[in-house]
Amino acid sequence: MFDKNIHTATDAATAAATAAAVDIHRNAYNAAFYELGLKWYWDCANYQAVLCPEDERQQLRAYLETQHPHMLKAYDTNFLIDAIQTTKARCYSAMAADGRGLGVTVNWAEIQQHQVGV
Repeated sequence: MFDKNIHTATDAATAAATAAAVDIHRNAYNAAFYELGLKWYWDCANYQAVLCPEDERQQLRAYLETQHPHMLKAYDTNFLIDAIQTTKARCYSAMAADGRGLGVTVNWAEIQQHQVGV
């Protein structure tokens, strides 16, 4: 019984660490959207439905094509993906460095609405 408790605690700790890492990535995407002036917000369900870590670039392309095709009339798809990924990477680094992404959920779209008076 002792061994089972150790494995259960280890599994729970691993699951919590994985969830925290996912939250940092999701929050970094939301921060990038906000910084780029995009009124997009990914909650946990959106993030899981949109991205798989193995091919984020292709998943972002699919997201743009299905959810925001109007953007692709004004901007090159690769340009948008590069802008999002570059900004997300910078935001992720900053959040991970000081722990801001851990367990923190900010609705960047809501903040932006207040700034532009929507």
